[in-house]
Amino acid sequence: RLCFQKQVCDDIGRRLTLLGDAWAQGKLSAPVRKRMSLLVQELQQQHWDAADEIHRSLMVDHVNEVSQWLVGVKRLIAETRSLPAADPAAETDGSAKTEPGQED
Repeated sequence: RLCFQKQVCDDIGRRLTLLGDAWAQGKLSAPVRKRMSLLVQELQQQHWDAADEIHRSLMVDHVNEVSQWLVGVKRLIAETRSLPAADPAAETDGSAKTEPGQED
C-alpha cells in the first residue's frame, strides 16, 4: 500500500498547502512555527506518538490559528504511521541487507 486513498491524499495536500501559504506569508506565530518544526523532525524520525502529542498541543493552545490545516497534519501522521515502514535503524546501519553472495 504505497499510497492511501486519492481523496485522502488530496485533502491532506490541500490542507498542507494552506499551512505552507500561511507560513510563507508570515501569518503563523513563532510558537506555532516552532512546534511545527519539532513535529516535522519527529515525523522524519518516525516518532509517531511524539508528533501526535505536538499536534494535540497545537490544537489546544492555538486552535484559531491552526484549525484550517491541522486536520491535514493529523491525517498525515495517521496515514504515514499505518504505512508498512522498514525499521529506521535497519535503513541506516545496513543490518537488514544480506552480504554479497548470500542472497537466496
